[in-house]
Amino acid sequence: MFTPATRDAVMDGTSIAALCTHASLHTADPGGTGASEVAGGSYARVAVTWAASSGGTKTLTAAVTLQIPAGTTFTHFGLWSAVSGGTFRGGELLSALQSYPTGGTFDLSISIPST
Repeated sequence: MFTPATRDAVMDGTSIAALCTHASLHTADPGGTGASEVAGGSYARVAVTWAASSGGTKTLTAAVTLQIPAGTTFTHFGLWSAVSGGTFRGGELLSALQSYPTGGTFDLSISIPST
């Protein structure tokens, strides 16, 4: 899930919460660069807040809501260091393809296991 630079930073003692401050959605695999991020309409990355790790898993304190432009289908989420620009920290395939022919909102929950 995480880019090599992000894994290195975590191993050197920087927390996931400090590195991954914003979430995004992507229309295809974002790879190691954050490619294919949703764009248009009212879409913008959203700030995320992380709960304390528990049982080897790091989760958001609550789901975050992203605005989806009409005609958008997305497959992945991403994590970033900033609301725009910034450093792409990694991404993951969503459990199901999401299609929004008329736009709307999507509630994203993230859980990251330690392995």
